[in-house]
Amino acid sequence: MRNSTKLIILAVIAIVCILLYGFYDLKGGFDYAFPKRMIRVSAMVVTGIAIAYSTVVFQTITQNRILTPSVMGLDSMYEVVQTLIYFFAGSMSIWVLNKYLNFGAAIAAMVIFALILYRFLFKSDKHPIYLLLLIGMIIGTLLGSLVTFLQVMIDPVEYLALQNRLFATFSNVKAELLYIAIGILLMAFIYGYTIMGKLDVMSLGRENAMNLGVNYDKMVMNILILSSVLIATATALVGPITFFGLIVANLAYQFLVTYKHSILILGASLMSVIALVGGQFLVEHIFELRTTLSVIINFIGGIYFIFLLLKESRSAS
Repeated sequence: MRNSTKLIILAVIAIVCILLYGFYDLKGGFDYAFPKRMIRVSAMVVTGIAIAYSTVVFQTITQNRILTPSVMGLDSMYEVVQTLIYFFAGSMSIWVLNKYLNFGAAIAAMVIFALILYRFLFKSDKHPIYLLLLIGMIIGTLLGSLVTFLQVMIDPVEYLALQNRLFATFSNVKAELLYIAIGILLMAFIYGYTIMGKLDVMSLGRENAMNLGVNYDKMVMNILILSSVLIATATALVGPITFFGLIVANLAYQFLVTYKHSILILGASLMSVIALVGGQFLVEHIFELRTTLSVIINFIGGIYFIFLLLKESRSAS
């Protein structure tokens, strides 16, 4: 089956999932329920595309299909920001009540964190990216420990309010923030489109890409920043979903056997939309909101991550 046919099938399934989620069981509440459902669907589409896009390009520059931008500690940085706000200012502070301020603070903190990390650790050595990833994992662990430490001392009422921020949810997405996120992502996508051909070349490796005229080190830096902006925006909009990018990116590699990033990114994005919209439909109408989509994704993603690790170890031996 040709990749174009596969993409059409994925697109049809994604549209069916969107229509099913939007129109199923409205029961006369169309004017009230339908607009709210469309805001949720839009948030799922934006989040899914951002995570899929950032994961595919990130794995291209790392030459590793197990790593994701979350390894750099961005999810942990989001949790640190929210925990510090609730710990020092409280749930009734302007940093929580003002949705624009909270959204902007989360994005700014994650992007600045990534920029500082890249600025001081990225060098034009033989394997600079692996040092960066190792330090990112260590910092992510330290940030996670800081979050746990603060949560132990926080007021129980504030802690319960904080938990709603630390798990991905599409139920309380604000339309105003969604528009801002769409604007940020569109600018990122426009830049990403201009470097699509270079991404195909970079998948050949550092030496081959440099021999073909690509300024490899500069492109790696630009793509790391692009990936950080995408992940930061998606995380600030709905919350962290740790293993989601790992799942959809690897499924796209297996389903669409190609080196072209335009096809891989589109396929991974469509799979993301199917997984998020279809999964949220199951959570609301089958599981009756007894669980959350992020819990299911992280559970499946954790198992899939272990499977990939075992697969990589067998192929290396």
